Amino acid sequence: MAAKIRLLNILADGRFHSGEALGNTLGISRTMVWKHLQALQALGIECHSVSGKGYRLATPVELLERSTIESAMGDSSRQHLSALELHPEIHSTNRYLMERLGTVSSGHACFAERQTAGRGRRGREWVSPFARNIYLSLYWRFEMSPAQLSGLGLAIAVAVMRSVKQLGVDDAYLKWPNDLLWQGRKLAGILLEMSGESGGPCHVVIGVGMNVHMDDESAASIDQPWVSLNQIAEERLSRNQVAGVLLHNLLESAQQFQAAGLEPFLAEWRQHDGFAGKEVAIHMGENTIVGQARGIDQNGAIIVEVDGRLRHFYSGDVSLRAAV
Repeated sequence: MAAKIRLLNILADGRFHSGEALGNTLGISRTMVWKHLQALQALGIECHSVSGKGYRLATPVELLERSTIESAMGDSSRQHLSALELHPEIHSTNRYLMERLGTVSSGHACFAERQTAGRGRRGREWVSPFARNIYLSLYWRFEMSPAQLSGLGLAIAVAVMRSVKQLGVDDAYLKWPNDLLWQGRKLAGILLEMSGESGGPCHVVIGVGMNVHMDDESAASIDQPWVSLNQIAEERLSRNQVAGVLLHNLLESAQQFQAAGLEPFLAEWRQHDGFAGKEVAIHMGENTIVGQARGIDQNGAIIVEVDGRLRHFYSGDVSLRAAV
């Protein structure tokens, strides 16, 4: 993968490069250059070949870069960042950090250009094409019990919403417990995984996937409506800028939740709740309950009015859908 990344960095200028020049720069044969270009094609990176000119990318590709990500963060959040890893390819950023609990420090972040086994909530596949979106996981040690973390997913959803607003999108909204939608299409999703004793502390890996440059071909296997950030933002955004802003808000929100719990996030969640007052269906295994969504309570449970009675549901294995 390292040679392919070096090749991509050369081609990122959008100009033609001859096979000979590429081989000389990389210290490999023209045959190996061609093989690496074929490997890039397999990753979904289309290359044009023109006789007498050489090779160039069909569309620009922006790889993640540590210094640019850190520049897009704020001074306060950089103080909470203990480590930043960038991987060309990985099975899953969440799984990677979960496998390293006990060896990583709070504030350890991991990005990947591509995930081969990314997943979302309830085990669904998270489609992760190479160098098009954001796949980010952050490890945080919370000095509290798992029971006290019941509203953490909602707080992280607010952090993602803050990021999207800073990036120029004002009309996205939240779907309980922790999805970000735009006009009924999914823009970002969150997956929290945790480990800890009943009395704490609790080790949490916060995973966020956000569509930035998703294309129709890459998204062919997605089984729900989706949208990319650059389809709806006021101006075209750099993936590194998106990564930095998102990481900044995750770190700040993790620190804020550690200090004060869900309370500081409640007003923003309610402001951006896209389902309050609407008829919804709550799915719990094979059971479905239909009622009117009445917002969330102080602990992050969704309140649904069913036959005149207010019922409170916590996330877990519960799934929310608009009633049809």
